[in-house]
Amino acid sequence: MQMTFRWFGKEKDTVSLDQIKQIPNVVGVVPALHDLPAGEAWTMDRVQAMYDEITASGLTMECIESVNVHEDIKIGLPSRDRYIENYKESIRNLSKVGVKVICYNFMPVFDWTRTDLYMPLSDGSTCLCYDGKQVEGKSPEDMFREIDDNSNGYAMPGWETERMGEIKELFEKYKDVTADDLWANLKYFLEAIMPTCEECDVKMAIHPDDPPWSIFGLPRIITDKTAVEKLLAIVPSKYNGLTLCTGSLGASPNNDIVEIIKSAGDRIYFAHLRNVQINNQWFNETAHESNAGSLDMYEIVKALQEVGFDGYIRPDHGRMIWGEVARPGYGLYDRALGACYLNGLWEAVEKSRK
Repeated sequence: MQMTFRWFGKEKDTVSLDQIKQIPNVVGVVPALHDLPAGEAWTMDRVQAMYDEITASGLTMECIESVNVHEDIKIGLPSRDRYIENYKESIRNLSKVGVKVICYNFMPVFDWTRTDLYMPLSDGSTCLCYDGKQVEGKSPEDMFREIDDNSNGYAMPGWETERMGEIKELFEKYKDVTADDLWANLKYFLEAIMPTCEECDVKMAIHPDDPPWSIFGLPRIITDKTAVEKLLAIVPSKYNGLTLCTGSLGASPNNDIVEIIKSAGDRIYFAHLRNVQINNQWFNETAHESNAGSLDMYEIVKALQEVGFDGYIRPDHGRMIWGEVARPGYGLYDRALGACYLNGLWEAVEKSRK
Protein backbone atom coordinates (compact mmCIF):
# COMPACT_ATOMS: atom_id res chain seq x y z
CA MET A 1 0.00 0.00 0.00
CA GLN A 2 0.97 3.64 -0.35
CA MET A 3 0.24 6.01 2.52
CA THR A 4 -0.94 9.37 1.21
CA PHE A 5 -2.27 12.70 2.49
CA ARG A 6 -4.99 14.89 1.03
CA TRP A 7 -3.68 18.29 -0.07
CA PHE A 8 -5.63 21.31 -1.31
CA GLY A 9 -2.74 23.27 -2.85
CA LYS A 10 -0.32 25.83 -1.46
CA GLU A 11 -2.78 28.71 -1.86
CA LYS A 12 -5.65 26.97 -0.06
CA ASP A 13 -4.04 24.64 2.48
CA THR A 14 -2.44 25.43 5.84
CA VAL A 15 -0.37 22.25 5.46
CA SER A 16 2.72 22.40 3.22
CA LEU A 17 4.24 19.69 1.06
CA ASP A 18 7.42 19.92 3.16
CA GLN A 19 5.41 19.14 6.29
CA ILE A 20 3.62 16.24 4.64
CA LYS A 21 6.92 14.76 3.50
CA GLN A 22 8.10 14.62 7.12
CA ILE A 23 5.23 12.33 8.22
CA PRO A 24 6.69 8.82 8.42
CA ASN A 25 5.88 6.59 5.44
CA VAL A 26 3.69 9.18 3.69
CA VAL A 27 4.92 8.97 0.12
CA GLY A 28 2.29 10.84 -1.86
CA VAL A 29 -0.46 13.44 -1.83
CA VAL A 30 -4.00 13.23 -3.15
CA PRO A 31 -4.79 16.60 -4.76
CA ALA A 32 -7.34 18.11 -7.13
CA LEU A 33 -7.87 21.23 -9.22
CA HIS A 34 -10.42 22.61 -6.77
CA ASP A 35 -10.91 25.88 -8.63
CA LEU A 36 -12.27 24.16 -11.75
CA PRO A 37 -16.07 23.79 -11.86
CA ALA A 38 -17.50 20.29 -12.14
CA GLY A 39 -17.82 19.32 -15.79
CA GLU A 40 -14.87 21.35 -17.03
CA ALA A 41 -12.02 19.39 -18.61
CA TRP A 42 -8.70 19.36 -16.76
CA THR A 43 -6.26 20.77 -19.29
CA MET A 44 -2.80 19.29 -19.72
CA ASP A 45 -1.03 22.48 -18.65
CA ARG A 46 -2.92 22.60 -15.32
CA VAL A 47 -2.38 18.89 -14.69
CA GLN A 48 1.32 19.15 -15.53
CA ALA A 49 1.83 22.17 -13.28
CA MET A 50 0.17 20.39 -10.33
CA TYR A 51 2.26 17.27 -10.96
CA ASP A 52 5.52 19.22 -11.27
CA GLU A 53 4.94 21.08 -8.00
CA ILE A 54 4.16 17.90 -6.05
CA THR A 55 6.90 15.70 -7.46
CA ALA A 56 9.50 18.48 -7.03
CA SER A 57 8.92 18.09 -3.29
CA GLY A 58 9.73 14.37 -3.48
CA LEU A 59 6.13 13.16 -3.17
CA THR A 60 4.05 11.16 -5.66
CA MET A 61 0.76 12.09 -7.37
CA GLU A 62 -0.84 8.79 -8.40
CA CYS A 63 -4.32 9.27 -6.93
CA ILE A 64 -6.71 12.20 -7.46
CA GLU A 65 -9.56 13.34 -5.21
CA SER A 66 -11.73 14.37 -6.83
CA VAL A 67 -12.61 14.84 -10.48
CA ASN A 68 -16.16 15.93 -9.76
CA VAL A 69 -19.08 14.67 -11.82
CA HIS A 70 -21.37 17.35 -13.26
CA GLU A 71 -24.94 17.36 -11.93
CA ASP A 72 -26.36 16.98 -15.47
CA ILE A 73 -24.70 13.54 -15.63
CA LYS A 74 -26.27 12.53 -12.32
CA ILE A 75 -29.69 13.84 -13.34
CA GLY A 76 -29.44 12.31 -16.82
CA LEU A 77 -30.00 15.45 -18.90
CA PRO A 78 -29.23 15.52 -22.65
CA SER A 79 -26.23 17.75 -21.94
CA ARG A 80 -24.52 14.94 -20.03
CA ASP A 81 -22.71 13.60 -23.09
CA ARG A 82 -20.78 16.86 -23.46
CA TYR A 83 -19.67 16.71 -19.82
CA ILE A 84 -18.74 13.04 -20.16
CA GLU A 85 -16.46 13.92 -23.08
CA ASN A 86 -14.79 16.52 -20.86
CA TYR A 87 -14.37 13.86 -18.18
CA LYS A 88 -12.66 11.56 -20.67
CA GLU A 89 -10.25 14.34 -21.55
CA SER A 90 -9.43 14.79 -17.86
CA ILE A 91 -8.74 11.05 -17.53
CA ARG A 92 -6.42 11.10 -20.55
CA ASN A 93 -4.47 14.11 -19.31
CA LEU A 94 -4.12 12.73 -15.78
CA SER A 95 -2.87 9.41 -17.12
CA LYS A 96 -0.05 11.21 -18.94
CA VAL A 97 1.54 12.15 -15.60
CA GLY A 98 1.09 8.70 -14.09
CA VAL A 99 -2.22 8.99 -12.23
CA LYS A 100 -3.58 5.51 -11.54
CA VAL A 101 -6.76 6.11 -9.52
CA ILE A 102 -9.48 8.78 -9.62
CA CYS A 103 -11.77 9.13 -6.62
CA TYR A 104 -15.22 10.61 -7.35
CA ASN A 105 -18.73 10.51 -5.94
CA PHE A 106 -22.27 10.39 -7.28
CA MET A 107 -24.04 12.24 -4.47
CA PRO A 108 -26.72 14.68 -5.64
CA VAL A 109 -25.94 18.35 -4.91
CA PHE A 110 -23.85 17.84 -1.73
CA ASP A 111 -20.61 15.87 -1.36
CA TRP A 112 -21.08 15.41 2.40
CA THR A 113 -23.08 16.89 5.27
CA ARG A 114 -22.21 17.86 8.84
CA THR A 115 -24.19 19.92 11.32
CA ASP A 116 -21.26 20.97 13.53
CA LEU A 117 -17.68 21.59 12.41
CA TYR A 118 -16.36 22.16 15.95
CA MET A 119 -18.08 19.75 18.31
CA PRO A 120 -16.05 19.79 21.57
CA LEU A 121 -14.69 16.48 22.86
CA SER A 122 -13.82 15.67 26.46
CA ASP A 123 -10.08 16.01 25.79
CA GLY A 124 -10.45 19.63 24.64
CA SER A 125 -10.20 18.91 20.91
CA THR A 126 -13.00 19.55 18.43
CA CYS A 127 -14.37 17.43 15.60
CA LEU A 128 -16.92 17.23 12.80
CA CYS A 129 -20.37 16.01 13.84
CA TYR A 130 -23.72 15.12 12.24
CA ASP A 131 -27.07 15.33 14.02
CA GLY A 132 -29.99 14.14 11.90
CA LYS A 133 -32.51 16.07 13.99
CA GLN A 134 -30.74 19.33 13.19
CA VAL A 135 -30.83 18.58 9.47
CA GLU A 136 -34.59 18.01 9.62
CA GLY A 137 -35.06 21.57 10.82
CA LYS A 138 -32.84 23.28 8.26
CA SER A 139 -33.06 24.23 4.61
CA PRO A 140 -30.14 23.51 2.26
CA GLU A 141 -29.46 27.24 2.10
CA ASP A 142 -29.19 27.39 5.89
CA MET A 143 -26.74 24.48 5.86
CA PHE A 144 -24.59 26.24 3.25
CA ARG A 145 -24.44 29.42 5.32
CA GLU A 146 -23.60 27.63 8.58
CA ILE A 147 -20.84 25.53 7.04
CA ASP A 148 -19.35 28.55 5.29
CA ASP A 149 -19.57 30.71 8.42
CA ASN A 150 -17.73 28.09 10.49
CA SER A 151 -15.03 26.96 8.06
CA ASN A 152 -12.23 29.32 9.19
CA GLY A 153 -12.47 31.08 5.84
CA TYR A 154 -11.65 27.93 3.82
CA ALA A 155 -13.98 26.68 1.11
CA MET A 156 -15.24 23.28 2.22
CA PRO A 157 -15.32 20.82 -0.73
CA GLY A 158 -18.85 20.49 -2.07
CA TRP A 159 -20.11 23.47 -0.06
CA GLU A 160 -18.43 26.37 -1.86
CA THR A 161 -20.46 29.54 -1.31
CA GLU A 162 -20.62 30.31 -5.02
CA ARG A 163 -22.91 27.30 -5.37
CA MET A 164 -25.59 28.76 -3.11
CA GLY A 165 -27.27 30.52 -6.01
CA GLU A 166 -27.88 27.26 -7.87
CA ILE A 167 -29.30 25.24 -4.98
CA LYS A 168 -33.00 25.92 -5.59
CA GLU A 169 -32.54 25.29 -9.29
CA LEU A 170 -30.77 21.99 -8.62
CA PHE A 171 -33.46 20.81 -6.23
CA GLU A 172 -36.06 21.56 -8.90
CA LYS A 173 -34.08 19.46 -11.41
CA TYR A 174 -33.83 16.57 -8.95
CA LYS A 175 -37.49 16.59 -7.86
CA ASP A 176 -38.44 13.65 -10.10
CA VAL A 177 -35.11 11.78 -9.92
CA THR A 178 -35.47 8.48 -8.07
CA ALA A 179 -32.79 6.16 -6.68
CA ASP A 180 -33.38 3.89 -9.70
CA ASP A 181 -32.81 6.86 -12.00
CA LEU A 182 -29.57 7.68 -10.21
CA TRP A 183 -28.39 4.08 -10.60
CA ALA A 184 -29.21 4.16 -14.31
CA ASN A 185 -27.35 7.44 -14.77
CA LEU A 186 -24.32 6.13 -12.87
CA LYS A 187 -24.27 3.05 -15.11
CA TYR A 188 -24.52 5.25 -18.20
CA PHE A 189 -21.61 7.39 -17.01
CA LEU A 190 -19.37 4.45 -16.13
CA GLU A 191 -20.06 2.55 -19.34
CA ALA A 192 -19.24 5.70 -21.30
CA ILE A 193 -15.86 6.28 -19.65
CA MET A 194 -14.69 2.67 -19.17
CA PRO A 195 -13.04 2.39 -22.62
CA THR A 196 -11.01 5.53 -21.83
CA CYS A 197 -10.09 4.17 -18.39
CA GLU A 198 -8.98 0.89 -19.91
CA GLU A 199 -7.00 2.64 -22.64
CA CYS A 200 -5.27 4.90 -20.09
CA ASP A 201 -4.96 2.34 -17.27
CA VAL A 202 -6.80 4.62 -14.83
CA LYS A 203 -9.16 3.09 -12.27
CA MET A 204 -12.30 4.83 -11.03
CA ALA A 205 -12.98 4.54 -7.28
CA ILE A 206 -16.39 5.80 -6.20
CA HIS A 207 -16.67 7.38 -2.74
CA PRO A 208 -19.63 6.21 -0.63
CA ASP A 209 -22.38 8.65 0.25
CA ASP A 210 -21.59 10.65 3.38
CA PRO A 211 -23.60 10.04 5.47
CA PRO A 212 -25.03 6.89 3.87
CA TRP A 213 -28.71 7.84 3.81
CA SER A 214 -31.03 10.30 2.08
CA ILE A 215 -30.73 13.98 3.03
CA PHE A 216 -33.16 16.79 2.16
CA GLY A 217 -35.21 14.22 0.22
CA LEU A 218 -32.42 13.61 -2.31
CA PRO A 219 -31.70 9.99 -3.25
CA ARG A 220 -28.41 8.43 -2.21
CA ILE A 221 -27.32 5.07 -3.52
CA ILE A 222 -23.78 4.10 -2.42
CA THR A 223 -24.77 3.37 1.15
CA ASP A 224 -24.11 -0.26 2.15
CA LYS A 225 -22.80 -3.71 1.16
CA THR A 226 -25.72 -4.40 -1.19
CA ALA A 227 -25.09 -1.12 -3.00
CA VAL A 228 -21.36 -1.82 -3.33
CA GLU A 229 -22.08 -5.26 -4.77
CA LYS A 230 -24.56 -3.75 -7.23
CA LEU A 231 -22.07 -1.05 -8.27
CA LEU A 232 -19.37 -3.62 -9.08
CA ALA A 233 -21.84 -5.87 -10.90
CA ILE A 234 -23.53 -3.34 -13.18
CA VAL A 235 -20.18 -2.44 -14.75
CA PRO A 236 -17.92 -5.47 -14.17
CA SER A 237 -14.74 -3.94 -15.61
CA LYS A 238 -11.86 -3.97 -13.11
CA TYR A 239 -11.53 -0.25 -13.80
CA ASN A 240 -14.81 0.32 -11.95
CA GLY A 241 -14.00 0.17 -8.25
CA LEU A 242 -14.50 1.53 -4.76
CA THR A 243 -13.02 4.07 -2.41
CA LEU A 244 -13.52 2.46 0.98
CA CYS A 245 -14.36 5.29 3.37
CA THR A 246 -14.76 3.83 6.84
CA GLY A 247 -16.10 7.08 8.25
CA SER A 248 -18.85 7.35 5.61
CA LEU A 249 -20.04 3.74 5.51
CA GLY A 250 -19.26 3.37 9.21
CA ALA A 251 -21.66 6.17 10.13
CA SER A 252 -24.51 3.66 9.81
CA PRO A 253 -24.76 1.05 12.59
CA ASN A 254 -26.18 -1.33 9.97
CA ASN A 255 -22.91 -1.47 8.04
CA ASP A 256 -20.22 -4.04 8.78
CA ILE A 257 -17.06 -2.57 7.26
CA VAL A 258 -15.15 -5.86 7.38
CA GLU A 259 -17.92 -7.63 5.44
CA ILE A 260 -17.98 -4.82 2.88
CA ILE A 261 -14.22 -5.19 2.41
CA LYS A 262 -14.55 -8.94 1.91
CA SER A 263 -17.36 -8.40 -0.59
CA ALA A 264 -15.55 -5.74 -2.64
CA GLY A 265 -12.24 -7.59 -2.49
CA ASP A 266 -9.67 -6.54 -5.06
CA ARG A 267 -11.97 -3.82 -6.46
CA ILE A 268 -10.99 -1.48 -3.57
CA TYR A 269 -8.42 0.96 -4.95
CA PHE A 270 -8.38 3.73 -2.35
CA ALA A 271 -9.07 3.69 1.39
CA HIS A 272 -10.02 6.59 3.66
CA LEU A 273 -9.46 5.29 7.17
CA ARG A 274 -10.89 7.07 10.21
CA ASN A 275 -13.06 6.32 13.20
CA VAL A 276 -16.50 7.58 14.21
CA GLN A 277 -18.69 7.36 17.28
CA ILE A 278 -22.16 6.41 16.06
CA ASN A 279 -25.72 6.32 17.37
CA ASN A 280 -28.37 5.81 14.68
CA GLN A 281 -28.53 9.00 12.53
CA TRP A 282 -26.13 10.85 14.78
CA PHE A 283 -22.36 10.53 14.75
CA ASN A 284 -19.19 12.43 15.47
CA GLU A 285 -15.69 11.93 14.19
CA THR A 286 -12.95 10.90 16.60
CA ALA A 287 -9.24 10.15 16.78
CA HIS A 288 -8.29 7.27 14.48
CA GLU A 289 -7.64 4.65 17.17
CA SER A 290 -10.11 1.80 17.67
CA ASN A 291 -10.81 2.71 21.30
CA ALA A 292 -11.76 6.27 20.32
CA GLY A 293 -14.88 5.30 18.38
CA SER A 294 -17.25 2.59 17.19
CA LEU A 295 -15.04 0.98 14.53
CA ASP A 296 -12.40 -1.70 15.03
CA MET A 297 -9.56 -0.31 12.94
CA TYR A 298 -7.39 -3.40 13.55
CA GLU A 299 -10.02 -5.66 11.99
CA ILE A 300 -10.48 -3.23 9.09
CA VAL A 301 -6.75 -3.17 8.31
CA LYS A 302 -6.60 -6.96 8.71
CA ALA A 303 -9.48 -7.41 6.25
CA LEU A 304 -7.81 -5.10 3.73
CA GLN A 305 -4.64 -7.16 3.86
CA GLU A 306 -6.58 -10.42 3.58
CA VAL A 307 -8.21 -9.33 0.30
CA GLY A 308 -4.81 -8.29 -1.05
CA PHE A 309 -5.32 -4.53 -0.97
CA ASP A 310 -2.30 -2.79 -2.50
CA GLY A 311 -3.75 0.62 -3.30
CA TYR A 312 -3.66 4.05 -1.66
CA ILE A 313 -4.54 4.83 1.95
CA ARG A 314 -4.94 8.18 3.60
CA PRO A 315 -5.81 9.19 7.15
CA ASP A 316 -9.18 10.83 6.82
CA HIS A 317 -10.69 13.77 8.69
CA GLY A 318 -8.80 14.78 11.81
CA ARG A 319 -9.79 16.63 14.94
CA MET A 320 -8.56 20.14 15.66
CA ILE A 321 -5.92 19.66 18.37
CA TRP A 322 -3.09 21.62 20.04
CA GLY A 323 -4.57 25.00 19.09
CA GLU A 324 -4.27 24.45 15.35
CA VAL A 325 -6.40 26.69 13.12
CA ALA A 326 -7.09 25.07 9.74
CA ARG A 327 -9.77 23.86 7.38
CA PRO A 328 -12.10 21.80 9.63
CA GLY A 329 -11.16 18.14 9.37
CA TYR A 330 -7.99 18.87 7.39
CA GLY A 331 -5.39 20.14 9.81
CA LEU A 332 -1.90 18.69 10.06
CA TYR A 333 -1.51 17.39 13.58
CA ASP A 334 -4.31 14.87 14.08
CA ARG A 335 -4.10 13.51 10.55
CA ALA A 336 -0.34 13.05 11.00
CA LEU A 337 -1.04 11.14 14.22
CA GLY A 338 -3.61 9.11 12.30
CA ALA A 339 -1.09 8.26 9.58
CA CYS A 340 1.41 7.07 12.19
CA TYR A 341 -1.25 4.95 13.90
CA LEU A 342 -2.32 3.39 10.60
CA ASN A 343 1.31 2.73 9.67
CA GLY A 344 1.76 0.90 12.97
CA LEU A 345 -1.43 -1.10 12.51
CA TRP A 346 -0.46 -2.07 8.98
CA GLU A 347 2.99 -3.26 10.06
CA ALA A 348 1.63 -5.17 13.07
CA VAL A 349 -1.07 -6.94 11.06
CA GLU A 350 1.34 -7.72 8.25
CA LYS A 351 3.94 -9.25 10.56
CA SER A 352 1.36 -11.22 12.57
CA ARG A 353 -0.09 -12.68 9.37
CA LYS A 354 3.37 -13.82 8.26
